[in-house]
Amino acid sequence: MYQIWVYLAETPLLWLAATIGTFQAVTLLARRLGSPPLLNPVLLTILILVPLLLVTDTPYATYFDGAQFVHFLLGPATVALAIPLYHAERKLRQVLLPGIAALVVGSCVGIASGVLLGRLVGLNDLALRSLAPRSITSPIAMGIAEGIGGLPSLTAVLVILTGMTGALCAKEVLDLCRFRDQSVRGFAIGLASHGLGTARALQLNPEAGAFAGLAMGLNGAVTALLMPWLLGPLGLQ
Repeated sequence: MYQIWVYLAETPLLWLAATIGTFQAVTLLARRLGSPPLLNPVLLTILILVPLLLVTDTPYATYFDGAQFVHFLLGPATVALAIPLYHAERKLRQVLLPGIAALVVGSCVGIASGVLLGRLVGLNDLALRSLAPRSITSPIAMGIAEGIGGLPSLTAVLVILTGMTGALCAKEVLDLCRFRDQSVRGFAIGLASHGLGTARALQLNPEAGAFAGLAMGLNGAVTALLMPWLLGPLGLQ
């Protein structure tokens, strides 16, 4: 059995099948239990696969040989978010100007809040620079972190934690604040918690998912533009 496992562990299809199979299983479980926030399929898949990789002593590079096929589909999946946005074109026109204002303010708050809270708990400049772009999608955040002197690998972890937090509690926070408009709810989720939040917004409502995808994409560009201007006032120049 050990020899069979060693053979299978080296084949990309094993970890591709493990990733897809685990995600499908936990998604089915979550749906049967009413999709509670704590049973987030992405979170559960991570919590299952990481211990499995550690127990089997499987290097991440070996795992990614299979998972890269899923990773490749992130691009087309992101572009596909334009489809529900197209169907919400009329609503988009109505909220265009408020949306731009919310985008700029939200981007500034996302950068400043992380840095100021990090400084409050005594983080050093390297950690603060890694923390600053945490509210945008990983590829852009890691590039920004490297450009401003942060640690891209640390930024990647912080981005995942931020997205997971938004996916777990965004609905409850927005309900508590009594925001009912699905475009507003989606835009707020995408602005604060990028891809993982957008996936959660799509589960809740198609219109919310469309505006979450819009906010996620625009926030990456706006954050890249604003970051150099905010470093000075935040004491990171």
